[in-house]
Amino acid sequence: MKDQAPERIWFRQVMAGPMQNFVYLIGDPATREAVIVDPAWDVGALVDLAEKEGYRITHALVTHSHPDHVGGQFGGMEIQGIAELLGRQPVKVVIHKSEADFLSRFTGASASDLIRSDAGDLIRIGGLEIKLLHTPGHTPGSQCFLVDKRLVSGDTLFIGSCGRVDLPGSDPETMYRSLNETLLRLEDDVVLYPGHHYADRPSSTMGEQKRENMFLRFRSVQEFLQFMGQGA
Repeated sequence: MKDQAPERIWFRQVMAGPMQNFVYLIGDPATREAVIVDPAWDVGALVDLAEKEGYRITHALVTHSHPDHVGGQFGGMEIQGIAELLGRQPVKVVIHKSEADFLSRFTGASASDLIRSDAGDLIRIGGLEIKLLHTPGHTPGSQCFLVDKRLVSGDTLFIGSCGRVDLPGSDPETMYRSLNETLLRLEDDVVLYPGHHYADRPSSTMGEQKRENMFLRFRSVQEFLQFMGQGA
């Protein structure tokens, strides 16, 4: 029997908290370095999981700065997040530059803790290369992470739907552009991993979503705005 080929990527999807958030752990099996995407809710258990499997978290990647993804006060709850992660171990927190100051104010992350990202930036973890896609609309600094044919989409794109555009800082027209000018251009075999478990399965492919997700099928921004209750 031939030896199995070594794993190219360590990838864990973990559901956390009462809002059915997905947190992601992504690492390089060769160097055992890893990132955590949207660390929130039970941060200690997430770090313990990485350590149990032999990985050291060096970066936290933030899709957007809502408390259910990064910690803070929300709906009368105190949610663990970035502050607790930084209290446990030093990491670099990657947040889009448009939301960096806001994140610092309510998590206590210092300027030296943050990497202020922009569209197209690359984060290298060992031999892995993670591409940052700026996808504003749900929030001004929403971003998705593309690595090894996997798209971690936060609250921009869900399986069968997209993120809300009726919250402070949301912009439905910008969301339409993010969906149609950025995400629709991804190859069909890219696997979609959303920020919440809102569907009947935890992942999909971009090909499936192009065929089945009505939020990716509007022919014009005007149609999209009307459907979202924003049209004239």
